[in-house]
Amino acid sequence: MARGNEQDAAISVVGLTKRFGSQTIWEDVTFDVPRGEITVILGPSGTGKSVLLKHFVGLLKPTSGHVYVEGKDIPTLGERELFEVRKKFGVLFQDGALFGSMTIEDNVAFPLREHTKLSEGTIRQLVQEKLELVGLAGAEKKFPAEISGGMKKRAGLARSLVLEPEILLFDEPDSGLDPVRTAFLNLLTVDLKKRLGPTIIIVTHHIDTARTIPDYIGLIFARKLVKFGTRDEMFNSKEAVVRQFLTGSTEGPIGMSEEKDAGDSAAADLSANGAPSKRGRGAKKRRRSKAKPKAAEPRSGAERRRRTRQA
Repeated sequence: MARGNEQDAAISVVGLTKRFGSQTIWEDVTFDVPRGEITVILGPSGTGKSVLLKHFVGLLKPTSGHVYVEGKDIPTLGERELFEVRKKFGVLFQDGALFGSMTIEDNVAFPLREHTKLSEGTIRQLVQEKLELVGLAGAEKKFPAEISGGMKKRAGLARSLVLEPEILLFDEPDSGLDPVRTAFLNLLTVDLKKRLGPTIIIVTHHIDTARTIPDYIGLIFARKLVKFGTRDEMFNSKEAVVRQFLTGSTEGPIGMSEEKDAGDSAAADLSANGAPSKRGRGAKKRRRSKAKPKAAEPRSGAERRRRTRQA
């Protein structure tokens, strides 16, 4: 989807490029995240999906380009302005990122105690509401080591909701979960959208998640945003990369190695611009290799005499 009306976008990404040293993660990425909708970001491992989320909240700065939230360009903000913008976000990390020395109740209450002046009674009430919302009522006094991985995810989700953010970022929320717990988490995500109306952005590899809950999907591959569109547009796309990823096929541009994928993409770009591709260079090498090799000099007198008789 091309960039639309910025008033309808919770986040606008314009010409975003990120490099770590000589390594390009992605370049010239442009799209709008629709306000109040669920957007899923897909792509093979190592394509920089989680790196993109970090740019949304200013944890990383791009090499070039812009990330607009409420008209403010995140990479240009000072610490105070960035702190205020971050209050609009709630983040669910891959492993929940809970404090091991705190109870579930204290973990969820942490943002309220850090960023508000609410009384302890009000904080406990808000924490209880969010724990009930994610199905963790009764687990308040447990420590993270005493609960399952799925419960940790839900506790992390409750904490991300406690300040009632406008934008929720989920970094692989289904990582490490079995299919049943993943399905329940997906239902919970859809329910959160209906009840609270936030913009939700999810990074995942889980195709069933992409098939069932998002309104929009973006696919990153070989340093590019290959396509961004509605769920129906993506699942009906005829683009080879999109079809291969969404069907989990081994046939297509995506291979086993991220480095090889990136190299093949670069070679294709060079070929499209008239430069010789790797295949062309290889063919030249093979043609040169067909020349008859020069015979090695005989090492011994017996070998020299044998060759003289053969001659």
